[in-house]
Formats: sequence, C-alpha cells, structure tokens
Amino acid sequence: MGKGIWVFAEQEEGSIRKVTFEILTEARKIADAKGEPLCAVCLGKDIAGLGDKFAAYGADKVYLVDHEALGDYTTDAYAKALCNLITKESPSVVLMGATVIGKDLAPKVAARVDAGLASDCVEIKLEGDGIVVKRPMYAGKAYAEVSFQNTEIAMASIRPNVLVAAAPDASKTAEIEKVTPEISAEDIRVKIIETIKSAADKADLTEAEIIISGGRGMKGSENYKMLEDLADVIGATVGASRAAVDSGWRPVSDQVGQTGKVVSPNLYIACGISGAIQHYAGMGTAKVIVAINKDEEAPILSKCDYAVIDDLFKVIPPLTEEMKKLMAN
Repeated sequence: MGKGIWVFAEQEEGSIRKVTFEILTEARKIADAKGEPLCAVCLGKDIAGLGDKFAAYGADKVYLVDHEALGDYTTDAYAKALCNLITKESPSVVLMGATVIGKDLAPKVAARVDAGLASDCVEIKLEGDGIVVKRPMYAGKAYAEVSFQNTEIAMASIRPNVLVAAAPDASKTAEIEKVTPEISAEDIRVKIIETIKSAADKADLTEAEIIISGGRGMKGSENYKMLEDLADVIGATVGASRAAVDSGWRPVSDQVGQTGKVVSPNLYIACGISGAIQHYAGMGTAKVIVAINKDEEAPILSKCDYAVIDDLFKVIPPLTEEMKKLMAN
C-alpha cells in the first residue's frame, strides 16, 4: 500500500465530532480504490481510549497524538503537531471537517506542508489517481469541481452532514500508534484563560439534523419561545438570521448564513426569514427546506421544498401541538 488517506479526527474532551465518522466512511471508499491505507489522526490530551472508535468506521491505522498542550485547542499547538506528523509520514490526502476548528486549522497546515487546499466542500470523489471535490462559490450561487495539480498532498475540509456515516462495525480493528509531539511553551502564542460553554443540550448547529430558524418576522426575542417549544418536541436546534442577531434577539452563535454558521441539516425550517442570498449561502445544502412566511414575494419561497404562506404566529403553535400528538404515538 501507498502513502495513505488521512482524516483529522476532531474531538473535544473525548467526544468525537460526528463529521469525523462521516468523512471516514467516504474516505474508506477512496482508500480502497487507491489501494492506500486509511488513517485517523486524533490530537488531544489523555485520548488513549479513542482508537477503537475510529477502527469501527474503517480506519486501518490510528495516530493518537497525545500531549498536555493539546488539551485545549490552539492553532499553534495543533498545527505544529499535525504538520510534523504529515512531514514525517507524507500522506497523499488529508481531510477534516469544515468546523470552527477545521476552518482555522486547515489553511495553516496546508501552508506549512505546501499542500493544495479546497475548503468547505460538499462532495468528494476519486477520479483517476487523484481526488476531486465539489465546493460552493459566490455565496452558493454556483458550484466548482476542484482537482489538485502540482502538489504531493491534497487537503480538503468537508461540511458536516453532507456525507452519510456508515453504521459502526465493532468487530473491526486498527493499528494504534501513540505519538508524543515535540511542543514547547514557546510554540504557543495564545493562552486559553477560560472556556464558556452554552448550557443548552441541543446539538451544535453545524451538526444538527433538524434546525428551526427565526428571522425578522419573529418580531422580538420573546417570540423565540415558540421555536424553542417546537424544537423540544421534534429534537431540533434553534437558529437565527443575521437580522435577528443584529436586533439582539439571539446570540451570534445562533446565526446561520454567509457571515454566520454554514449548516446542512436533513430538515431546515425557516420562520419569518426572507431568504436573501446571504442567508441561503449558509443553509442551501439542507436536504429539505420548509419556509413559513406570509410574504408571497419572499425569496425563500422560490428556494424551498415546501412553503406555508401564512402568519407564523398562527402556524407554529398548532404545529407544535400536532407534533406532540404525532411524536406520542
């Protein structure tokens, strides 16, 4: 076998991001076709017990890069550890999720190891001996197919939820290699003082399978209680448009759109959102889009799969009650 297809296995406090399993599933097919091993590369502190989880999704080998400095994510520490390992082992492909960490880490690593990088991709496939990825351009108005030329390493970051993870196979095993990277205090220019986490137990927007977002039509922060109630019933995460965030109705962490989070849920319900191109750029890859809007001229109505042209205040409460009955059965 050749050089290897690598997947950066993102984890936080031992919890592995779902996008890692999605990428491993697709990368397994590419590795088989290329005749190269599939490797998961996990960075962190005290991560010795995670290896088998990657094997279950097809990894032939797992690099567990363990160091005190990798306990909290910093670009400097993660980039040095990953770059040193890439330089040593020379994989042909390196893939990671287009998450907050992935979007920060990928360009720094690509620049250091002289790799070609395509970011925020929604599809990856093998053509000939190389990979080809598909990514949105111009705020989602067009898509480009990108191939890699004149580079020994191809890198890509993949949006969460656009690939489908296979069912894990607990019978599979992988070679585990523990790596202790050389990282000094001088290598890290940023110190993490405090990490403030949301109290919400809902899935992060970027990995949520169902999202209910509210826009200017919500008329105020107090009305988002309607969306929260519906989200509780159907297991959704609540998002918001930029207009709602700019009005102070929702935190910035809830913003979906070109200047917010890019999401790809199975179901996206847009409530009182006009659907300007900047918002659509952040949720246009949702598998099913439902729009609730009383404005018959709202742009979102030409882009959705299902539309309810009515006052959302008349639609959401009875919808919540009906969903309660349905979910109870």
